[in-house]
Amino acid sequence: MTTAANDALVLDAAAQDLLFREARTANTFTDEPVSDEQIQAVYDLVKYGPTAFNQQPLRIVLVRSAEGRERLVKHMADGNKPKTASAPLVAILAADNEFHEELPSQLPHFPQAKDMFFSERPVRESSAQLNGALQAAYFIIGVRAAGFSAGPMTGYDADGLNKEFFADGDHSVLAVVNIGKPAEDAWFPRSPRLAYDEVVTTV
Repeated sequence: MTTAANDALVLDAAAQDLLFREARTANTFTDEPVSDEQIQAVYDLVKYGPTAFNQQPLRIVLVRSAEGRERLVKHMADGNKPKTASAPLVAILAADNEFHEELPSQLPHFPQAKDMFFSERPVRESSAQLNGALQAAYFIIGVRAAGFSAGPMTGYDADGLNKEFFADGDHSVLAVVNIGKPAEDAWFPRSPRLAYDEVVTTV
């Protein structure tokens, strides 16, 4: 990265590398544990990321027990089963389609938004998917900020996971994220990224 580009950002270069340039999707992990306290610190940081109407639909299931891991792995795609079985911690990220029940307390200046905008289930599901995905991205960055690598995956039987972990029918799985310290040879070669002028248009 050029010095000029470095100077354009307030975040120092080491933090930029930690969160973005040097951060990778890990496929293998060491056995170093990831504590509940560390994940709480991640959440307490990333909860400030914006969502529409402050709806915060993300819900997280931390899979720690052998029984929970077995229930999870059976729904993963074959290529994801070994790394999900061996990661120190796995988080199931889901969208709460009934997030609107929290709006009166989370949007106190506009509590009527619950009924005005989100009385219909299809509207809630669409909004929860979009805003839950935003929060999932914040979560991945937060995991990196804690010094861990994240291995987000969408290769799974979504219906199976929803029934296994969210039997109430009010949640929709967004991603499964393996979390831990990367082991040796944890990465695939980095794939290309689109250039600025391929993405950004000024009008």
